[in-house]
This record gives sequence, structure tokens and C-alpha cells, in this order.
Amino acid sequence: MKSNIIKRLERYVKINTQSDPNSESTPSTTVQWDLLHMLNDELKTMGLETEIDAHGYLFATLASNTNQSVPTVGFLAHVDTSPDFNAKNVTPQIIENYDGEVIPLGHSGRVIDPEVFPDIVDLKGHTLMTTDGTSLLGADDKAGIVEIMEALQYLIDHPEIKHGPIRIGFTPDEEIGRGPHKFDVERFNADFAYTMDGSQLGELQFESFNAAEAKVTFEGVNVHPGSAKNKMINAISLAIQFHSQLPQNEVPEQTDGYEGFYHLTDMNGTVEKATLHYILRDHNGETFEKRKQHLIEIQKSLNNAYHYEPVHLTINDQYRNMAEKIKPHPHIIDIPKRVYNALGIVPNTAPIRGGTDGSQLSFMGLPTPNLFTGCDNFHGPYEYASIDVMEKAVHVIVGIVQEIEKDA
Repeated sequence: MKSNIIKRLERYVKINTQSDPNSESTPSTTVQWDLLHMLNDELKTMGLETEIDAHGYLFATLASNTNQSVPTVGFLAHVDTSPDFNAKNVTPQIIENYDGEVIPLGHSGRVIDPEVFPDIVDLKGHTLMTTDGTSLLGADDKAGIVEIMEALQYLIDHPEIKHGPIRIGFTPDEEIGRGPHKFDVERFNADFAYTMDGSQLGELQFESFNAAEAKVTFEGVNVHPGSAKNKMINAISLAIQFHSQLPQNEVPEQTDGYEGFYHLTDMNGTVEKATLHYILRDHNGETFEKRKQHLIEIQKSLNNAYHYEPVHLTINDQYRNMAEKIKPHPHIIDIPKRVYNALGIVPNTAPIRGGTDGSQLSFMGLPTPNLFTGCDNFHGPYEYASIDVMEKAVHVIVGIVQEIEKDA
């Protein structure tokens, strides 16, 4: 199975599927269709019924092979890769029997250093796939796609494994927060689902951030600096004042676990106009609302200091903590836990410090926890995948459909 996983992952990561937050179309980029069409053809070749809509949502069904009445389970992964780093001309490299030492990334001068990325030491002896240092790998989330496809093939090749109906969903634009926006839950028609979009071995995630994005615009007054006293209002200075009133230790690089943050993702400006873009994250709904209110209070304070209102703020909610919709259905978590235990995998139910499509889908009526893929260091040149852990993820999918059938 490992060789099949390598071949399939190499084939998929070489297809550029980068999404674009500045596009208003769905999918946000035409390149995502390249992988969607390939997957559609491969699913049909495997004998599955498929349906792909105009927005790039590819659904497929592996029919039940049991006489039992079994709930329908879904498995989901997204085809797009992050817009944060180069995703063209991906050249993966294979590291056999990893020795725990520094990994040179091609001839780029970049390396994966265990002192910088200590988690990779746990993969000593594994077969790894990395980048050549010039692009991201795209294992987020093409590893998830590979695992779903390999699990389907395994079930087809082993008809003695009994299972109920299985729905597959490959979706666009997760990396820009729009994955579920045009997802038709009713048409998908599953009782519950799992996203294959996690990271390290054992992750079983059913708690996520509450999330929002904020844009702050500053309107300055630009006059000649030689006669600017009591006239000029520098929009850049206003932006600096605004940002300085946020707690400096509540940022991604200084928080973990259940701790929330303000994250400045983009800034630009001139004397006349400046903008700041933030994302706000918090697992606790009450403190999440307080974060939004804090931005509003800073805006009011700055505006009160001037004869006009130079600061404009817009806040848009993105998704909520999916635990609210998943915890009332404990069997959805108990099933993969039993599978993990049977495979000798220690479950890690730490909350997601990020978002998955499952966060939004759970509030759309499809409870959807997140499972590990065996990859790490997403969205950059240091990304890698453990083929050994990916193989375990395939067996997790197979185990889940078996457990559901047994429970029926």
C-alpha cells in the first residue's frame, strides 16, 4: 500500500490547485478543476457513482454491501492548496528510512532541522515525502484525498469487509475559508462525516476556534510636511496607534492550546490611507465576542480624538466552534476512538488551532470531526508527509466504516 500512496500523492501534488482569496468565483481558481476532473475520472474508473456541480463540489458514493440498515458516513477533503506560498512546479522528494537528522530540501539551501521542527524526530524510520524547498508540498489536503481514494480501493478489493453507504466529498477553496459556502448538505445526504484534514498521528479533533476577520481602514489628511503642524493626520501613525492597543502577547506565536489571539495578517498604507487586516480566534464564545468588542472600543477611542472619524472597522464572522454541534452526538467521536485503540494509535483530542470545513459543515447540519493525515508544517517549503502515518490513516477510514456497520 505504501508504494501506491507514494505514487498517488506524487501525482496529485504536482497539480497546482492554489486558491485565490481575491477571486469572487467558486472555485476561486480554474486550476482546481484540473484535479477535480482527474478525481472524477478515477472515481468512475473505480466503479463509483459521481456527481460534480458547477461550483467544483465533487461527490461520489460507494454503495453499501451489507443487508443491515447502516447510517451513511461521509469522508471529505479539499483540493485547493494555500495561497500563502508558491504552489507551482512542485517537485517532491522521498526520504526512505528517515534517520532523524537534518533533511536538505533539494538545492534550495533550505533544510528541515529537527531543532527547529522537533516533531519530525518521532518519524525516525518512516518514509517521508518533502518538498525541494522551492514550493509547498500541497499535502494539505492532497494527503487526505489520497487516503480516501486508497481506502475506497481497499474496500473495493476486499468485498468481505462489510460497510454501509459511504459518501465522498472533494471540495474547493477551504484554504480561503469558503469550502462549505456552496456545499449542498441535503444533496450530500450523509448522517455524519469526517474531514481528513488534520496533521499528526492520532489527531481526533471536534473542537475548533470561533473565528472572525477584521479590516480596519484609516483615513488621513495629507498636506505638505513643511506646513503640516496641526493639519496633517498620518494614516500610518493611526494604524500604529490602533495596533499598539492590542495585547502584545495574544498573538499566534505566543499562544497554544485553548488560548485565543489577534493575528495581523496584512498591512499597507500611505499618509492619506492605511489598512490593517486581522483574524480573530478564540475557543470560548464569550471571550471571542470580547475580542471583537475590544476592536470596536479602540476604534471609538481613536475617532473621539479627532474632529472627524478617521477609523473605519468591519468585522465578519467566519465560523464557530464545532464542538457545540458534535458533542451532542458522542458516538461520532467514540467510533474513531475505538478504531484508533484497535490500531494501537493514541487518540489526541486537543482542539484545532485553525479551521476545517467541518467547523462550518457542523453548523450546516452535518456533524464533521477532523482526523489526522500524517503531514505537518503546512503552507510552506518545510511541509512533509509521513507515508507510514498516511497508511495508518487509510486503515482508520476502513476501520470506521466497519465499526459503523457493526453498530447497526
